[in-house]
Amino acid sequence: MVESYKIVYQGGSGELVEKKSRFIADIRPVSGEEEALAFVEEIRKKYWDARHHCFAYIIGDRGQTARCSDGGEPSQTAGKPMMDVLAGEGLHDVCAVVTRYFGGTLLGTGGLVRAYSGAVKAGLEDCVIVEKKLAVRLEVTTDYNGSGKIQYIAAQAGMDTLDVQYTDKVVFVFLVPVSEEGRFRSQITEGTSGRAHIKKVDEVYYGMGQGELIVF
Repeated sequence: MVESYKIVYQGGSGELVEKKSRFIADIRPVSGEEEALAFVEEIRKKYWDARHHCFAYIIGDRGQTARCSDGGEPSQTAGKPMMDVLAGEGLHDVCAVVTRYFGGTLLGTGGLVRAYSGAVKAGLEDCVIVEKKLAVRLEVTTDYNGSGKIQYIAAQAGMDTLDVQYTDKVVFVFLVPVSEEGRFRSQITEGTSGRAHIKKVDEVYYGMGQGELIVF
């Protein structure tokens, strides 16, 4: 699994007008190519009377699937510039569609490239972008005497507490970045003189969106 990558967590839209031509960008997070193509078709139906619908998408944590279309515009003037913006922002699992209503004036190759890339940039400004980071969920079990020490260690290390269960023991579940797992384990072990039991639950991605912790 890739340690971190950026996604569009919440989609958005933006518009740019160039010499009376309207360029409307719609951007959405997608999990696969089928979903991306369905989104393209949805926008085509929404703006059924427009002359051009151009798109670009990048899917996969390593960008394994990437495709773009000029939608009837001259080659390399729409889809590729759109793709370049998405790739330049380091985004994954995203699809951008730009709809053009022709304003009667030809823009030329350079003008089209600027318009389509500018529309995508405008759309991204309306999106919530999150960096997904790889972490482990660690379950730490201790007696009641050791719980305060563990809470202190976790707070000092900046670890998020996902859950706490109080039974005959105290069971914490912490979200720990993979790069810090070894150090955090050592701190818990040393801080409790080896009395705490540490178990790796699984690996997950997490991120911060609009000030909130998101676990994927």
